[in-house]
Amino acid sequence: IKDLEKRIKKLLIKKKNAEAEKLLPQIYKALDKAAKRNVIKKNKASRRKSRISRSIRLKI
Repeated sequence: IKDLEKRIKKLLIKKKNAEAEKLLPQIYKALDKAAKRNVIKKNKASRRKSRISRSIRLKI
């Protein structure tokens, strides 16, 4: 999960928003899977998804 978040942040710094958007389904899947298996709490997964999507939306 952290690796995907780092990749998205690097893409946003390089202003490659389209590529960052393509990674969204992958990170959503990873966060949902982690929440389902109780690695992280459901609200934390939701919060992280929200923050990532907001950061991509604001950079466009």
